Amino acid sequence: MIQAGFDGQSIPREPWSDQVTCLKSFWGLKPRWHAIAAAAVIIGTTATLSPAAETKTAPLVAGPIVASGAKLEKLFDGGYWTEGPAVGPDGRIYFCDLTMTFATGMEAGNIWVYDPVTGQTTLYRSPSGMAAGIKFDHDGSMVVTEGADFGGRSVIRTDAKTGRSAILAGLYKGRPFNAPNDLDIDDKGRIYFTDPRYFGYETIEQPVSGVYRIDPDGSVHLILADIARPNGIALSPDQKTLYVAELDPLLSDWRIDKVPQASGAMRLLAYDLAADGSAGNQRVLVDYGKETGPDGIAVDSAGNIYAAVSAASRRGVRVYSPDGKEIAFVPVPDVSAVTNIALASEGSRTWLYITATKGLYRIETRIPARMR
Repeated sequence: MIQAGFDGQSIPREPWSDQVTCLKSFWGLKPRWHAIAAAAVIIGTTATLSPAAETKTAPLVAGPIVASGAKLEKLFDGGYWTEGPAVGPDGRIYFCDLTMTFATGMEAGNIWVYDPVTGQTTLYRSPSGMAAGIKFDHDGSMVVTEGADFGGRSVIRTDAKTGRSAILAGLYKGRPFNAPNDLDIDDKGRIYFTDPRYFGYETIEQPVSGVYRIDPDGSVHLILADIARPNGIALSPDQKTLYVAELDPLLSDWRIDKVPQASGAMRLLAYDLAADGSAGNQRVLVDYGKETGPDGIAVDSAGNIYAAVSAASRRGVRVYSPDGKEIAFVPVPDVSAVTNIALASEGSRTWLYITATKGLYRIETRIPARMR
């Protein structure tokens, strides 16, 4: 085992180059010199940070979602670009940290884990394969979507008992994926994942930014090719609807020259999902127009859809009924991007966990998480 120490000190970063000017513009990012410990470690490494304090809050539009008197808490702020939170079988919250190599001096990505009991966040895995999404299957194994930028460009499963990992999907029709981003798992163990590309040095070899399904027999199927840039993905409680976030900045690589830029489609989409896992009948639940649209999404046990939205007008988590009507809004202040969300229920309480820019946040909510 190789284990790297962590002393909690910031490591200075070089200012971002002109190559990422468009990324800063799209999400409202500004140059930063914060950092996390960069190390080659494997599962089980502990690198403890101090628990974070409650963050400054903005007025809530709570509706039926947010618990009475609940406040947004900042739990962690030591990442670079946090993503993909998921509730583990141990009750801890695992989340990704995309350390874009062209902006961080070639850091190789991390997975962190937050313990609600101790309030501590520790480094779980590094390098992460540039993991962007995490889910746990019915056996408690971790399933991860690994992206581009020197990442795995694959979907992998780590066995909960042995700690060994296997590649579930690494190629489609003999070609590497673009950059697997987010995933969900149905009651039959089928894995649905999105494959856009937002940054990375690798050649794009898939002709579409697709939505794929991995069946229990290991076969991989392209089920949607009608979305410009699919990002977040989630299933309804009855498994009959598939929700996909379309977040299209019209760029496949942020390392471009300073040229006029515009955004493409920004929509929250719904599809009918058949018993065989095929999807069709696209419906637009929400169209964000020229604003930055939804990134990660989650669904509660009542079928409401939670969307992480970075639009500057209302940056935070917007909650919609199944027909696309907004019923609640949770603002996340002092961040440049709100990237993903997860619901965690324990006993009579439920928490909405939010990844935003370099941190992890949570707020107590009323409706339990969707159960598989």
